[in-house]
Amino acid sequence: MSRRLEVELTSKQDDGTYTWRAVGAKQPKGSLDGSLLYEGANVGDVVRADADFAVDGVFITAVLAPKAKRTEPQKLEILGSGRDEPAVTTQLVGKRGRDGGRDDRGGRGTRGRGDGRGRPDGRGRPDGRGDGRGRPDGRGDGKGRSRNDRPRRERTPAPARPKAKRLRARRTHRDAVLNALPEIQRPLARVVLRDGVSGLRALIEAQNKVARAAAQPEIPPKMLEAVGEHLLPRLRAAEWRDNAEGALAGISEIDLRDIRKVVVAAENGAKDDESRALAQQLKDGLSARVEAEHGKWLSELNSLVNEGRTVRALRQSSRPPKAGAPLPADLATRLSDAASASMTADTMPERWGTVLDAVAYSPVRQQVKPQALPSKVTDELLATVKKLSKRVPHIAALFAPAAPAAPIPAPPKPAAIPPPPKPDSVPSEVSADAPAAQHDATSAPLAEEE
Repeated sequence: MSRRLEVELTSKQDDGTYTWRAVGAKQPKGSLDGSLLYEGANVGDVVRADADFAVDGVFITAVLAPKAKRTEPQKLEILGSGRDEPAVTTQLVGKRGRDGGRDDRGGRGTRGRGDGRGRPDGRGRPDGRGDGRGRPDGRGDGKGRSRNDRPRRERTPAPARPKAKRLRARRTHRDAVLNALPEIQRPLARVVLRDGVSGLRALIEAQNKVARAAAQPEIPPKMLEAVGEHLLPRLRAAEWRDNAEGALAGISEIDLRDIRKVVVAAENGAKDDESRALAQQLKDGLSARVEAEHGKWLSELNSLVNEGRTVRALRQSSRPPKAGAPLPADLATRLSDAASASMTADTMPERWGTVLDAVAYSPVRQQVKPQALPSKVTDELLATVKKLSKRVPHIAALFAPAAPAAPIPAPPKPAAIPPPPKPDSVPSEVSADAPAAQHDATSAPLAEEE
C-alpha cells in the first residue's frame, strides 16, 4: 500500500544510495536509490516521498522535489469596474409614519385612521371613529383614549446593588518562600501548594505508571511525600499572610465571604506573633464591616416593604450580612402580612408561585398564611409547591386534596338470646318433685287451721 510521507535524507553512501528517516524519528528507517532524487539533493533535506509499506520494510518509490523559495512576495491583482467611485456611500431611509404606512418608496399604504385614506370609499372606520372628528390630530372621534393618554403608574426603579470585589491577593510572601528553596525543590513545592500532599502522591503514581510501562526506574514516593509534608506548613502560612494583607487593605469593599475565609484560615495560617496580630486586626475589621452592612440591610429592607415590593423584600431578607441575627419583630410582622396579602384568589398562578418561592427561603416563612388559593391552579404552580413543600409544609397542605371521610362502622349485631324453656320441657327430676313441694306448701296452712 502506497502512502505519502515526509522524510529526511540522513547520509549518502558510496554506491549512490541515500539513507533516510521519517521526520522526527531517531534512527534511519531505510535507503533509497539516488536516481529518484532531484538535481541538487543534499543530506539534511526534508522532502515528500511516496512509500510502499511491505512486510519486510518500507520502500521509497518516488521523491518530490521541494518547492523553490520565492524571492518576491506573491501579489494579487484586484480587478474592478475602472470607475472612480466614492469609498463610502450613504442612503437615507424614510421614517415609518404613525398611521402604519410607509413613505413614497412603496410597500404598504397608509391606514385610514383619521384622514380617510386607505379605504376605497375614502372613509375611515365604519363606526365613524376614523373620520377625524373630535381629535385635533384627525384620529378618532374623542370617545376613546389613546395609548399616550392613559395614566401610567410611576414606579421607582430598583437601586442597582454594587457588586462586591473579590479578593485578589499578591504573592509576595509565597514567592519569597519559593525563592528561598533549592532549585530542585521548587517544582515539588508548587505541586504541594496547588494540590496538597494527596495531589503530589497522585502525580508520583501517574509518573511511576509511565515508568513501569517503559521499563524505567520508578520514583521513590515516600521520600518525596516526606519533603512535601515538610514544606506544606511554610507554604500555607505564607499564602495566608498574602491573603490576610490583601483582605485588610480592602476591608471596606471586598466580599464578606472572602474575608470570612481568611479569618477562619487564621487558625492554621497564623504561626508567629506578627501573623496573630494581623489576624486580630482582620477580625476587628470584619466585625465593624458586618455591623455597618447589617444596618444598611435593615434600612433597605424597610424601604422595600414600604414601597410594596414584596418579592424583592422577601429575597433580601434571606441574605442577612450578619448570620443568625433575627429580624426586628415589627419588620417581620409587616413583611409576613405583605406576603400573605400577595397570595389571594385573584393573584395569577405565575405570581403566586413567585411569591411562594420567595417566602420559602425567607425567615418569616412560618408566619405567612395565604389569604386564598389562586382561582386557577396550573401544573407549574403544583410543581413549585411540591418542590418547596418541605420548607413551607403548612402552605403545601392547602393544595393537598381533602381526604375522604372514613366510613362509620356498623354497630355489632347483638348475640342471639335463646327462648325461655316451655313448661313441658322442664327436666324430669324437677317435674317429679314439683307436686310434692306444691302439696307441702298448700297443706301447711290447712294443718294450722285444724
